[in-house]
Amino acid sequence: MPADPDSTDPAQAVQDVVPATAASLQRGTLWVLVVSNVLGGVAAASGFAVAGLLAESISGSTSMAGLVATSTTLGAAILAVPLAKLARSQGRRTSLTAGYLIAVAGALLSIVAAQIDSLALLLFAGCLFGSGSAANLQSRYAATDAADPKHVASSLSMVVWATTIGVVVGPNLTGVGGSVGASIGVFTLAGPYLFSVVAFALALTTVWFGLRRLQQVTARTTLERQPLAATFRRVMAIPHARLGLLAIASAHAVMVGVMSMTSVHLRHHGASLTIVGFVISGHVAGMYALSPVMGFLADRLGRIPTIAIGLTVLAGSMAVAALAPDDAHGLTALALFLLGLGWSACLVAGSTLLSRSVPDDIRTSAQGLSDLTMGIFASLAGIGAGPILAQLGFHWLAVLCGLLLVPAALLTATTRTVRTTS
Repeated sequence: MPADPDSTDPAQAVQDVVPATAASLQRGTLWVLVVSNVLGGVAAASGFAVAGLLAESISGSTSMAGLVATSTTLGAAILAVPLAKLARSQGRRTSLTAGYLIAVAGALLSIVAAQIDSLALLLFAGCLFGSGSAANLQSRYAATDAADPKHVASSLSMVVWATTIGVVVGPNLTGVGGSVGASIGVFTLAGPYLFSVVAFALALTTVWFGLRRLQQVTARTTLERQPLAATFRRVMAIPHARLGLLAIASAHAVMVGVMSMTSVHLRHHGASLTIVGFVISGHVAGMYALSPVMGFLADRLGRIPTIAIGLTVLAGSMAVAALAPDDAHGLTALALFLLGLGWSACLVAGSTLLSRSVPDDIRTSAQGLSDLTMGIFASLAGIGAGPILAQLGFHWLAVLCGLLLVPAALLTATTRTVRTTS
């Protein structure tokens, strides 16, 4: 794709500097983003681990337990757009810092909501808290700004991989957070949010100071603002960008729809909390731990073939979940691991395909649109999953989620594969 000399595209800006300097810049940027993503993952997981329990405690109703998770998902989706606009006008450093700062406010308000028993405030705080997830998601695109065009997907996947550490460490701080909170007068279930405050604050400090050099190199004349509707129309007019957007959103919807109900399904059929934890841990490992492998495949085999692999793995996951007996917890664990693996392939390859297929002037807007779309799809899937499980059962939930993959599969099969280095 020819470069516009007045473009704000960070990748082109980095290509204009001395190769050795560009390589050094990318290494430094990647390390900053990995560290901030670990911290952001710890912060998000610490709060998320107790959000449902806190909502149930405040409201006195089990049916309200999922509302905070939904508000956090919606918050991440909605805030993705203004954060992308901020990245476009002020740079990644400012945007990511703002995202983590809003998340700090969300964590603090969650503690306040617990202290005054306000479910409404807790839901509002959840929306702000979702800004941390939005920043973590945006950071995967920031990893491509200074990347060698031949290794764009690998750079992106390394930042996704860093989330593994955060989502493993975060929930394990729950007990300590409760004790620390109780010692200073904070409601026990809200105690883990103290770790969220600290970790999000460290994340924003890391990106603010760590990305200063990248912001200096990638500074360019500000382009005209791009309305979201106009960005959507332009993305949908580009076959590769359209496929990337749909692959990400579809995979995310399927993942959230099934994963959100798996623990309930397992508990209803005799699984212990230990088994539930093992199944969810395997799912998380599939999502994040092997993301560098997906980046390697996307760079070597191509982005569209890797999306096809991801959709195939997701379809296999839904087949196992649909056919496994209710008490076959081992098969459910296999289905959840494959679910995470397929999601990882679609996220890494789809994000790279979308980002590198659109013109420079809408790139950050398209990235924000992608995160908004995946968040909306996931929210709808999460809202619908509960009634489907209650009325039809886990097997039919897997079948219906599997059908969500059909449009993306058809588009993948009909989209021409072009090997590119941009």
